[in-house]
Amino acid sequence: MYNLLKGKRGIIFGALDENSIAWKTAERIHEEGGIFVLTNAPAAMRLGSIDALAEKIGCQIIPADATSVSDLELLTDKAVEILGGKIDFVLHSIGMSVNVRKGNHYTNQNYEFTEKGWNVSAVSFHKLLQVLYKKDAMNEWGSIIALSYMAAQRVFPDYNDMADNKAYLESIARSFGYFFGRDKKVRVNTISQSPTATRAGQGVKGFGGFIAFADKMSPLGNATAAECADYIVVMFSDLTRKVTLQNLLHDGGFSNMGVSQEVMEMFE
Repeated sequence: MYNLLKGKRGIIFGALDENSIAWKTAERIHEEGGIFVLTNAPAAMRLGSIDALAEKIGCQIIPADATSVSDLELLTDKAVEILGGKIDFVLHSIGMSVNVRKGNHYTNQNYEFTEKGWNVSAVSFHKLLQVLYKKDAMNEWGSIIALSYMAAQRVFPDYNDMADNKAYLESIARSFGYFFGRDKKVRVNTISQSPTATRAGQGVKGFGGFIAFADKMSPLGNATAAECADYIVVMFSDLTRKVTLQNLLHDGGFSNMGVSQEVMEMFE
């Protein structure tokens, strides 16, 4: 290990269980010398095992609803107090589609569900950025990352309204990232990860088949949650100080493929 994050402080949203990218990222940040607090909505925490991660790493949990500005304000103040200074890195790794959970097709959405999913998956990122910006809670050259997926740019029919949520998320990163960079010297980026067998991902219809397809399409194969955690560590480090406003593709090359020989052979 290289201690890439030694002395750096942060907040990690979304470490639900050991399969989640946020969980793997927390473990890697700990290995690289970073300190942080964990957070998730109280309802989500009851479904996961975030307590086990906190005990393993020796960090504190601050429950917070990411759609609540007042919760985010309290979270930020407590994090700065617990960690002993301003924040250097933040990971936003949360997303939810009630329409997907309820089996509603994209052409037959319940719009109350749509709004809830949009608020959790995308607008929460704007609220988080706004709170951190107004409170001047980030150190210069800090780094903020949100996790996305390439359905924000291309059609994946069963990804449903989450595709719209991710497109909105990426736009927020660019738009707010401009102000955060100009005024605070803070980086804001999204990472478009390979399909990954997390609890959220497995809720999408046909997800197992798509993971296999993406793996055959990608010259390097799918990127795992642990590999994504490695990438996030680099993005949180001082090695990427001038990378901002980007949607960074971490997918083994899938995004630039038309078709692979392996996929063609399935139809010949």
